[in-house]
Amino acid sequence: MSEVGESWAFGELVRAHRRRLGLTQEELATKAGLSVRSIVKIEGGRTAAPRPPTVRLLADVFGLTGADAEHFRRCAAGAADPPAAAVVRSGAPAQLPPDVSAFTGREEQLAALDTAADQVTAATAVFVAVVTGPAGAGKTALAVRWAHRVRDRFPDGQVYLNLRGSDPAQPMTAADALVRLLAALGVTGEEVPVDVDDRAARFRTEIADRRVLLLLDNASSAGQVRPLLPGTASSAVLVTSRDALAGLVAVDGAHRVAVGLLPPGDAHALLRRLIGPRAAAAEDAVARIAEQCARLPLALRVAAELAVARADTGLDDLATELHDQRRRLDLLVVDDDPRASVRAVLSWSIRHLPPGAAEAFALLGLHPGPEFDAHAVAALTGGGVDPARGALEVLARAHLVHRTGSGRFGMHDLLRAYAVELAPDGPRLDGLLDYYRAAAAAAMNVVYPADTHHRPAVPPPAAPLPDLADRDAARAWLERERAVLIAIVAGAAAAGRPGHTVDLSRILARHLGAEPADAVTVHGHALGAALAAGDPVGEAHSRNVLGVALLRLGRPTAVEVLERAVELFAAIGDPAGQARALNNLGFAANRQGRLADAVAAFEAALELFRQVGDRTGAARSLNNLGLAEERQGRYGAAEGHHLEALALYRALGDPLGEAGALTDLGIAEHRLGRLDEAAEHHRQALAMFLDGHDRVGEAWARNGLGEAARSLGDPAVALDHHTAALDAAILAGVRDQQARAHRGLSGAHEALHDPSSARVHHVLAAALYAELGMPEPA
Repeated sequence: MSEVGESWAFGELVRAHRRRLGLTQEELATKAGLSVRSIVKIEGGRTAAPRPPTVRLLADVFGLTGADAEHFRRCAAGAADPPAAAVVRSGAPAQLPPDVSAFTGREEQLAALDTAADQVTAATAVFVAVVTGPAGAGKTALAVRWAHRVRDRFPDGQVYLNLRGSDPAQPMTAADALVRLLAALGVTGEEVPVDVDDRAARFRTEIADRRVLLLLDNASSAGQVRPLLPGTASSAVLVTSRDALAGLVAVDGAHRVAVGLLPPGDAHALLRRLIGPRAAAAEDAVARIAEQCARLPLALRVAAELAVARADTGLDDLATELHDQRRRLDLLVVDDDPRASVRAVLSWSIRHLPPGAAEAFALLGLHPGPEFDAHAVAALTGGGVDPARGALEVLARAHLVHRTGSGRFGMHDLLRAYAVELAPDGPRLDGLLDYYRAAAAAAMNVVYPADTHHRPAVPPPAAPLPDLADRDAARAWLERERAVLIAIVAGAAAAGRPGHTVDLSRILARHLGAEPADAVTVHGHALGAALAAGDPVGEAHSRNVLGVALLRLGRPTAVEVLERAVELFAAIGDPAGQARALNNLGFAANRQGRLADAVAAFEAALELFRQVGDRTGAARSLNNLGLAEERQGRYGAAEGHHLEALALYRALGDPLGEAGALTDLGIAEHRLGRLDEAAEHHRQALAMFLDGHDRVGEAWARNGLGEAARSLGDPAVALDHHTAALDAAILAGVRDQQARAHRGLSGAHEALHDPSSARVHHVLAAALYAELGMPEPA
């Protein structure tokens, strides 16, 4: 080999190792302690054999040891040819974009690409990998990083082509893409066939047996990519797309690597690297900014650039600015560069969608909930469930929505902010609210049929409802949609729809009874909407259910809220509503130890319920009247009221009402000394509460079982029951039952000769009773 040939071969080997590490010539020179000019000359073969110290420095930077280092030295001296896989042949394309600076995370995806590539090394099929994910997730950065890592495996070159699948312009056609690919392989001008199939055949011929890496960026569809695939296994293809490219996976055996939001730790690390030392001193602000950017790399980089540009502005202030979802997209832009604008990049994802899917995406900006399904989309679009389901599948493949469960989807915050911008004005929101109001009423009427007459009559929606005829299906729908329904109520209130807001509050009141914190949120929105609309009827209903929720949370304002509800119902001439409010007011008085007031309120409520023929209301008043009698020591009278309530609940087919009567009956029986009967009724009640997913009732029944067990001389069992009662009461947010559980635990620990634990629970119980304004039971 001539001296020039030897120099060229060694220079190519140095270039291959440098690119393997993703280094620029300047970076290699810095690491090796050499001049950039020396590196340029070595790689260009324009110097004689380098001196041994230079070779050693380069080998150290490249991490070469043992046989690899010896081979490197021999190549430098011209005594060996470099391995074929490590040399990029003269004239071969080297089109990969520069590696991204401060690349962070994605180790799992890089490893998946490595594993997939290794699995097909000995195969005859061409290796195709698809990196897929939402706009701004860093698909191209990941693909370029991996391509640089493996470029030494492809000595015949690396070809990069942007297929413009999501760009503002039309996606590149396969015919145009083949022209560019053929040109990269040296076929130009009149040599390029006219017909697209002929071009594809010529491309396969040219690339056959060459070892080339194709990076096809930003593909729009499997049909755009398929004509660009080589026919032999010597080359590899790496594709990026916002679409899932399911056809390429199913038909062509592509390996899909999904790129989603960065994990929180990686997102924080990227911001720290890009912003610099300021970020280390503002960890909370960095975490907030990361979440406001939905942990999307593009948005994180733009936010970091904004932070660097505003060196005099604290990161806390930037996080506060980004908190405004409507302004967030205005801030996440760098100068006038559309590729550095989160809004512009998201818009490119929408531009090429089918019309139905694009419309569905824009309308989802009206949906205030964290999740949605095909029925909700049908309510927004005014179409059927099947077309809505199809649109959601298209949006999921385009990574504009993501799956959260079977048939359910969500949207990250930046996409939601963009959808809100696209959402049209008009009646579409009313269609969505009509759907949720009607579906909630249908489900509640199945799960709680005894309360149907307490709920407002709602007109049927234009959109189809899910099948809610089965009780288990209806209960499952209510639980699955709980967070959505709370958000829908808030959205309706914010949008100035007081009718929907108040109706949903009334419809959901019984179901939210076991979750008083959620109930306060929902009924608080309803009260605000009714007051803003000057609606005394809506105000009365909202105050009544809000007062109950406040009472269960131990809030002192509950009595004032309920007293105003009684006044309003009387003023508008609604005796049934007045009876319900009186019943709730009596319950509040009973808890506060104002027993005479409680009995008066319960008796007045019972009389009104009987006048209007409301047997469910009468049963509740009787049960509450029994509790007031029990607290005054009239246990026989209390038992009679509970038995009368129990009979009514059973006649009405109300299992949760029956459970309440049973556990209250157990309290009276306990006081009468019938401990076995009391324990049995508490057990029956507990089973019914558990079946109805009622944590408030569960806490009542478990506390009753604990009290019965201790009186029966089994404090260890009592300890277990009160511990479980405390857990249920904490989950439900009912503080009176928390206090009752602590009191029971104190007694159980004392009976078990553990005075230290007994004192702790006694103090906790006393503190809770004091905070609630309730006298501690004797």
